[in-house]
Amino acid sequence: MTTAPQPSSSIHYPSRTLDRAERAMRSAPFRLKFFATMMHQSVALKELAGHTGTRNQYTRRSLSELMAEAELLWLIQVGLLRREVDGQGLTDSFRITPLGRLLVQKWQDNPAQFTRGFGDRFYNFLNRWFRLPI
Repeated sequence: MTTAPQPSSSIHYPSRTLDRAERAMRSAPFRLKFFATMMHQSVALKELAGHTGTRNQYTRRSLSELMAEAELLWLIQVGLLRREVDGQGLTDSFRITPLGRLLVQKWQDNPAQFTRGFGDRFYNFLNRWFRLPI
């Protein structure tokens, strides 16, 4: 299996993993600011749901709490996010993984690449619906 070069990461991800992660991140209803914020702190679900998400400039549109959580759980399955853990267990906050951090750093240098196209959204939909491993 070939791996794509990672300039600042010691983890080497297969190119298929990177492609799937990029597609999922761009297809999500979240803005780049949301992912960039998670590079420095965790973000709670309540900061995304309803009009709070659009006010914080974290979401493209207002999302119900259920929809926001479903989107976050998909990004966890893809390997971009993880749930924050405290001394008593899981919380309602999320953090970015090293894979997500790698993509955010790439897009912060060139935000125009963060745009999502119909093809990306469609292919992400198929991956999500059928839970394809690629």
